[in-house]
Amino acid sequence: MANQLHIYYGNISKKGTDGTEASAGTGLSPISVTLDAAKEESKVIMCAVRCDEGYHIEGDTTLKLVGANAAKWKLARDGDFGSPADADKNGAWGDSITLEHVGSLNAAFWVKAMSSKDEKPSNDTSVSLQAEGLVAADEGA
Repeated sequence: MANQLHIYYGNISKKGTDGTEASAGTGLSPISVTLDAAKEESKVIMCAVRCDEGYHIEGDTTLKLVGANAAKWKLARDGDFGSPADADKNGAWGDSITLEHVGSLNAAFWVKAMSSKDEKPSNDTSVSLQAEGLVAADEGA
């Protein structure tokens, strides 16, 4: 069975069906952030998770960060934040989040990438964002 649960980034509309699909293990379309470690920067971006049309997640969807440098990334539920700065200031940031009612429309969440002065310039591809949930067909689909 094909994967019916997908993560999106870029131009996300809450409860829409837009965004660029993040690659699933291929590295061809990663969620990518460029930071200046000398400035100890961080950047917050809106992402979304949704199922293919005709499917939903039965119960909750868990999103978690895994990999060698996962500590340099954080996740937050949406909370109706109006901007990345609002999400950065008011989000409840953690290594994983749980979302309810994930279906075929965007379920928005926030991702934060952080740098520190002890880092050397690199293209770090060690971190993955995993989405887990029980995919079920919609009634009548």
